[in-house]
Amino acid sequence: MLGIVCEEIEQFKLIELPEPAVVEGEAIVRVKRIGICGTDLHAFKGNQPFFSYPRILGHELAGIIEQIGANEAGLAAGDQVSIIPYMHCGQCVACRSGKTNCCTSMKVLGVHIDGGMREFISVPITHLIQTNGLTLDQSAVLEPLSIGAHAVRRSGLAKGETALVIGGGPIGLGVIAFAKYAGANVIAMDINDERLAFCRSWANIDHTVNALQDAKENLSQLTNGDFPTVVFDATGNTKSMMDAFGMVAHGGTLVYVGLVKADIAFHDPEFHKRELTLMGSRNATKEDFDLVYEAVKSGGIDVDSYITHRSSFEGMIGEFESWLKPESKVIKAMVEL
Repeated sequence: MLGIVCEEIEQFKLIELPEPAVVEGEAIVRVKRIGICGTDLHAFKGNQPFFSYPRILGHELAGIIEQIGANEAGLAAGDQVSIIPYMHCGQCVACRSGKTNCCTSMKVLGVHIDGGMREFISVPITHLIQTNGLTLDQSAVLEPLSIGAHAVRRSGLAKGETALVIGGGPIGLGVIAFAKYAGANVIAMDINDERLAFCRSWANIDHTVNALQDAKENLSQLTNGDFPTVVFDATGNTKSMMDAFGMVAHGGTLVYVGLVKADIAFHDPEFHKRELTLMGSRNATKEDFDLVYEAVKSGGIDVDSYITHRSSFEGMIGEFESWLKPESKVIKAMVEL
């Protein structure tokens, strides 16, 4: 079978790989869609933490089951599936408490272990979600949207609260969508006005703020001086993540959804006087995937507009670097097999 490997920084190669063997408790899935994520872009450029080369990328995956044994999930050959790419141990302190998304021995497909940029992949049956009621495109974006859904669920955001989402990329859009889904008043912040316009139209949010144009003053005006009670930073930008401390209401919550390969510092008196809660949000759980599945199936999420660029499998190598350029205006790129 064919696969694409990131051999080293900024270098992809199309290679021939052995087909996966049938393993008890796992299913062989024919990969049909691969969503391109910020993680893939960072890995390609050498900026992804916990990463080594060579590596087969790809963790936003949808496909068709080719082979599967008897299983309690009721899955069968021919079923369309989305893949939960977070391989947890099931035994550590996090897993024992149901927080499989932050397992101490976490192995994420396409990051710590080889991912789905190949024609077939063997996946634990426990990590498959049957999506016969969705399109392949919809199935592939369950994962990035679930990261946003998990962040919102973890924050405890309640109906009627005001949420600020900093960063209008694919993950930020997922946060925006599920903050709105939770009934919050949602403000999106970015440095790109076109991206902000997309946030407003795509998720029908309440307000947008350009981060480069008196952002803090504008936020104050929009909230009558209170500031948002929950702030999500999905930028993966050090300065933005530090500046976010000054944009949260007293008694509020700041959630880091993005990941940056750097140290983050904050001014403790500002943190203390607000009695802020600072959270990290990592990956997602099956419960989050199930929530996103229902939201997408009901038509609550516009996947067609979310996917802006496409390529064939072999054509991806030539297209990938252009997706890094701001002028390409990529929101979500999708690879088709």
